[in-house]
Amino acid sequence: MSTTFIAPVAALLYLAAAGLQLLHISQQRQQIDRSVVALGLVALLCHAVVAWDSVFAGEGVNLGFYKVSALIFLVINVACISSLARRPLQNLLLVLFPLSALAVLVSTFAPDTTPLASDLGGGMLLHISSSILAYAVLTLAAVQSALLALQDHQLKHRHTRGIVQILPPLQLMESMLFELVWIGVSLLTIAILSGFVFIDDIFAQSLVHKTVLTIIAWVLFSVLLWGHYQLGWRSQTAVRFTLAGFFLLMLAFFGSKLVLELVLQRP
Repeated sequence: MSTTFIAPVAALLYLAAAGLQLLHISQQRQQIDRSVVALGLVALLCHAVVAWDSVFAGEGVNLGFYKVSALIFLVINVACISSLARRPLQNLLLVLFPLSALAVLVSTFAPDTTPLASDLGGGMLLHISSSILAYAVLTLAAVQSALLALQDHQLKHRHTRGIVQILPPLQLMESMLFELVWIGVSLLTIAILSGFVFIDDIFAQSLVHKTVLTIIAWVLFSVLLWGHYQLGWRSQTAVRFTLAGFFLLMLAFFGSKLVLELVLQRP
């Protein structure tokens, strides 16, 4: 079956699942609904087909801006949905599913921005996969931190209705955030180290901005973890560090690819 048919189906399923989750939130239901998970899983399956066909095209690997975006959102959604049995992350789906719908459609119908790469060794695949996993987990951390900031603001102003009623307790929200940051930093460490080992010149002109911004982001996340466990940093401090680190990481990954592939039209 053609991905030009599967992609719109995946997008519609994602939007339907997001709409259903929004309905449950409006009814102040705190538990994840099975119908949301079911729709999300079917959408995820369709998304996986599209991502596989887009990235692993022909005899090479397509790591273009649009293709990798769809792959990253696939990994993000897998991480989020697989965590639902242990942690109440369902409210993140309201942000992730609509963005995933857009990523799937753009990946399928937008033109290619880079030629196929056919000479990737095991080391480079480790670097690429760990980078994508790190970005996916830290994206979840960024969305989680935004929800935490909103919850903390509402509670400080004694607003106990609305979104505060359907979010987990503040302490659990903080715990979930730091868990995500720990996992993300571990994966980012592997990505950085494998980059130094397997990329011939990681500070080449086309990579220097990406490398420097990624290392700064890693430092910010690491300082946050140190400050949390040594100095007791919480809430707003955690939010600021997480969003700042994610912004730098987003500039490093998407910013560099956007400028190189879409503006300068260089692979």
